[in-house]
Order: sequence, then C-alpha cells, then structure tokens
Amino acid sequence: MKQFLVHKINLIELKGKGDFLCPYCGTKISPDDETEEVYSLLEPKVKNNALEGLLIRCNNCSNKILLTGFSVLENI
Repeated sequence: MKQFLVHKINLIELKGKGDFLCPYCGTKISPDDETEEVYSLLEPKVKNNALEGLLIRCNNCSNKILLTGFSVLENI
C-alpha cells in the first residue's frame, strides 16, 4: 500500500474560483464538485467552533490534502 505525505494547500493563496491541481497526480479539484467523484471529504479540522482546515483525499491517486485558510475566508 502506498503512503503519501499530507500536502497542505492554503485557499487564500489560490487564484481564480478555488480550483487547484492535486500536488501528487495533477487531477483538477474544484470546490464546485459535490459528487465526490474526484475527491472525498475525510475530516474537518475545527478549533473554537471555527473551521480551520479540511482534510480531503484525491480519488485518482489517494493523496491526502489539507485545505487551510478558512478563517480568513469567513471574514470576507
């Protein structure tokens, strides 16, 4: 079984509408995709009742990605 590092992506640093490529295989991951065909939601990271991060898995390569930057986005 392959083991991957968890890649960290800060949503604040993304340009455009929030789409990004999986850092391992290059699959396009879009926040608009609600089907879980491309990626799966694994675990929310919550601190003091605020979403700090979201752990997802690329369904193409099984790489885990930690999305951060939600606290700043909530203030927009």
